[in-house]
Amino acid sequence: MPNGLIKELREVEPIALPERDVRAGRPVLSGILRFDTVRAAARIGTLGALDLTGLFLAIYTALLVKAAISSPDQIGQMWGQAKEYFPLGGLVMLLLFARSGLYRERAQRPGSAKVIASLFEVTLVVFVYALIEGENFQSYYIFYGSLFFALIYVSSLRWLFERASGAVLRAAGYRRRAVLVGSGVNIQAVSHALRESREIEPYGFVARTPVALMDGLRDFRSLEQLERHFDAIDEVLIADPDFPQAEAVELVDRCHDKGVRVRVAPSTMEILMDRVEFVPGQALPLFELKPPVFEGVDFAIKRSFDLVFAVLLLVVLSPVMAFAAAAIKLSSRGPVLYRSPRPGIGGRSFDCLKFRTMVSGADLRQDELESRNELSGAIFKIRRDPRITPVGRFLRRWSLDELPQLFNVLRGEMSLVGPRPLPQRDYDRLEAWHRKRYLVLPGMTGLWQVSGRSELDFDELVRLDFLYLERWSVFLDLTIMLKTIPAVIRARGAW
Repeated sequence: MPNGLIKELREVEPIALPERDVRAGRPVLSGILRFDTVRAAARIGTLGALDLTGLFLAIYTALLVKAAISSPDQIGQMWGQAKEYFPLGGLVMLLLFARSGLYRERAQRPGSAKVIASLFEVTLVVFVYALIEGENFQSYYIFYGSLFFALIYVSSLRWLFERASGAVLRAAGYRRRAVLVGSGVNIQAVSHALRESREIEPYGFVARTPVALMDGLRDFRSLEQLERHFDAIDEVLIADPDFPQAEAVELVDRCHDKGVRVRVAPSTMEILMDRVEFVPGQALPLFELKPPVFEGVDFAIKRSFDLVFAVLLLVVLSPVMAFAAAAIKLSSRGPVLYRSPRPGIGGRSFDCLKFRTMVSGADLRQDELESRNELSGAIFKIRRDPRITPVGRFLRRWSLDELPQLFNVLRGEMSLVGPRPLPQRDYDRLEAWHRKRYLVLPGMTGLWQVSGRSELDFDELVRLDFLYLERWSVFLDLTIMLKTIPAVIRARGAW
């Protein structure tokens, strides 16, 4: 290192850090949590016990339901029968869950989608093993019945564990301090994305390009300056897809020497690399980015999923829909249903069905309200739209006005999960890259609804659509549907 640079670094005023680690909210509890081996053993043991408990309860409940319907006099025997079925299923579940990383530490542990997928795998493996062993079954109810209740019990117990362990960590004042490294724009974007994280605390940054003043974040100025304070941070996030490779290797080596984790925030290209196809026969190896569309088997699976769940939801929610229709009819003039012409797949227009939440003729007043729009980009939203009726405001608060779109799903015009269809007014204001979200059927719910809803700016919402298209699976659809319920209850961003 040149002498001039060494002298310059020595003259830099050291950053003032607190004398006491702010994560040590409860000194005794924090001390216990830092014994990694003890924490790991407690985590694995607790999660394993909860998973086994959930599986046993699932088998027992499935047997009880069957006995209650067909042979009530045998209900007392179901406990013993469940104990016979349980050992094989429990062993397979522990092995497959461990293989799927479901016993890793909190930051690396997959979410509910992986739990659901692994339970399907457990059922399939046990079913195949039973067939190979020559077991005879009058029906296969024990498999799909146990799977159904396991999805409920295991997922619920894990959800309780996540909440309880999170509460313990928060009580200890424990969040992982992260320093963001990269260009100014990317640092700001990643810091904004982590704003509501309960796991990671954006603590400081090292900017390679100028960055605006960031409240609450410490400017470490250089990687050399950062290295002096490795004992005060837990991880470094590289928030720059163009970060120089040589510097990245050096940074990783420095961090690992001090026991500091290094992670990389994904770039747009890394997200798209999930759908690449190798093109042979070229002087230079090339990869073709395939369009994010559902075709072939993927389309058949997604369409079947939509039809089955749309019918089930219509049956379950029909009393709610009847109540909403009656309330609209009795409270204001006009039709019960509002047919909103909206571009669908390929930009082709269809009538998106909603319960009417505005007064008749509301569309005619759109122009006079444009100046009151509170969102940037193509979307039009105002918090106190004078056109909304009192009943309509209630329906919107609980997203009940969207329920008629189940009929759009049955008609093949929409999917249960996908990019939300925009009114024609918003569609006309889209940029060319925004319209790529119309390569697939629009959805009743999506990552918009479970990731902040109207609080995100429009470009962020479109990027969420692209992320969904690249990472799609049936389990992702099911996860989004389940997460939509708490998002609606919180009503975060619902106007």
